[in-house]
Amino acid sequence: MDETEQHRERVEAEPERSGEDNAAAYWRANLRLVGILLAIWFAVSFGAGILLRDWLDRVHIGGYPLGFWFAQQGSIYVFLILIAVYVRQMRRIERRFDVDD
Repeated sequence: MDETEQHRERVEAEPERSGEDNAAAYWRANLRLVGILLAIWFAVSFGAGILLRDWLDRVHIGGYPLGFWFAQQGSIYVFLILIAVYVRQMRRIERRFDVDD
């Protein structure tokens, strides 16, 4: 079963919503996703880079302590990964609420 058929089955299985209910549910799903991704980014950048730095500094990557690495590089890499996750998840959300292009 390809992706288009799966989408069609999901749309047919979901109860009919009014336009306002659909828009509100869409934005709830969008805000929930953004909140989760921001919490992950905060945990990685603040938690690993600042709060857990002393513990992480026991491990070295390329001659640098891991806590320093997370503060300088890791949070940027995690941010880029979270952007890719956001794009992928928003495509799913948009298909689910039938607002995709």
